[in-house]
Amino acid sequence: MSNLKKLWRNINYWPRRKWRQIKNVISWIPVVWKQFDFDYSYSLEVFKYQLSKQAKFMESDKPLVGAKGRAEKIRMVIRLMDKVYDEGYACEYQDKLKKIYGDDVLDMKFFDIPDRPGYSTMGWKFEVDDKYESQKDEIRKNHDKWFKESHEKQERAHKLLWKLIEFYIRGWWD
Repeated sequence: MSNLKKLWRNINYWPRRKWRQIKNVISWIPVVWKQFDFDYSYSLEVFKYQLSKQAKFMESDKPLVGAKGRAEKIRMVIRLMDKVYDEGYACEYQDKLKKIYGDDVLDMKFFDIPDRPGYSTMGWKFEVDDKYESQKDEIRKNHDKWFKESHEKQERAHKLLWKLIEFYIRGWWD
């Protein structure tokens, strides 16, 4: 590289760096605008946004060799984070019940309390609707069994997510 090019690069480095910093601050405005301090989920959104930015950088032509593999791992962690914190595994039992017994099996229904006139309560439709009377015990048994399985799977996924982060995070740099 010629001395003139080096000089020009050194001269315009500061303005380019400031421009990148300004663009970075602007990109964070929507994230910060929606952020609150009373719930961990907002912290996760901030973390996920930063990981997404980092993966995007690593997928670009700017980093050193091998960054695309690190970006893929980051994207995998983000997908698992979405699945875990959207309760994807915890709700699988509902899909099983609906597939076997019908889409309305878990609808909530109000019903009167027999010994308290004027009072009502809510229950699963399968518990109070005549349509499910012959299957009520079977549905309850499957509900309880699949609910437990789904929540155990959810907990395993949660633990796996943070083990993956712990394992990979120190290598997510360029």
